[in-house]
Amino acid sequence: MILRVSEPRKGCGNFKRALLDFLEQKSCSHVARHVRMPWYEWLWSSSATTSKSGSTAESKRIAKLDDKPSFAGKDSTFLGEEAAEVVKRDVPTGKIKRHFSDPFNLIAAGVLTTVTLGSFAVYWKFLRRIPQASLIRDSDWRRRSLLGYVTRVGDGDNFHLYHTPGGRLAGWGWLPWRQVPKKGRELKDRTVHVRFAGIDAPEMAHFGKPEQPGGREAIDWLKQYILHRRVRAYVYKKDLYDRAVATVYVWRWCLRRDVGLQMLNRGLATIYDAKTGAEFGAFEDMYRKAEQRAKAKKKGIWSGDMKDFESPRDYKNRLKGKGE
Repeated sequence: MILRVSEPRKGCGNFKRALLDFLEQKSCSHVARHVRMPWYEWLWSSSATTSKSGSTAESKRIAKLDDKPSFAGKDSTFLGEEAAEVVKRDVPTGKIKRHFSDPFNLIAAGVLTTVTLGSFAVYWKFLRRIPQASLIRDSDWRRRSLLGYVTRVGDGDNFHLYHTPGGRLAGWGWLPWRQVPKKGRELKDRTVHVRFAGIDAPEMAHFGKPEQPGGREAIDWLKQYILHRRVRAYVYKKDLYDRAVATVYVWRWCLRRDVGLQMLNRGLATIYDAKTGAEFGAFEDMYRKAEQRAKAKKKGIWSGDMKDFESPRDYKNRLKGKGE
């Protein structure tokens, strides 16, 4: 509703009439002519409102004030005194005290505060997206998991994960603003580099090093198993290369599969047998038994002559010793 200052000020009290005159004199012409703010409507409403029971004395007093001339041109001190009188008359102090001491209002304020703080805590712990492994808080290691979309498989034992907290329930994949980027430049510095806990796969050719036997089979299998799929990674720690060491699960054929365990079962990886820094979570015994079964059945990398077998760790140490 557009209110015009130039209209007659019928039913206005002294303070309201004075404030309207003050706006006409001090405000810009376009503001004085067209005011859309809600408080302006209050200026035009009658200040002579009475309670349901009615107060004859109050009505007469307000009517007497309305008969006085306009206060346009008076200084701000006079307007302030008039405003104070209006506040004392229209907003009794007792009502304010009762408002803040009303149990219903106190309970409502407490519930609203609790819900607000609780919602923020839930968001920060479960719905906040983590773009890189280096940004995982120390308190989150071994205490939380990362649900996300596999955007790239770098080697037979590591991949890149785009964190999608909350999954489809939080809108990922079907809301327009909750889409996983597809282009490489859009994914730069926005994915968590994950290394499988407890396993070591044959090396691919990189940094001038030749490909280790079995490396191609391992990475090809891993790509068809998890690439462009949603996985959940239970993170344990950060390694020397800023990768999150984790046990990773994926749903395949309505079953939840441990990806590292599946690679050991198929003879595509060995146990990570480093002297220090090896991380298995709670699955070291299970992993070692899986490796023994694959070795007994001569699967994957165990299918050749064991005299010629070289583990991924021995392969890396040999090339390091040659200075390659």
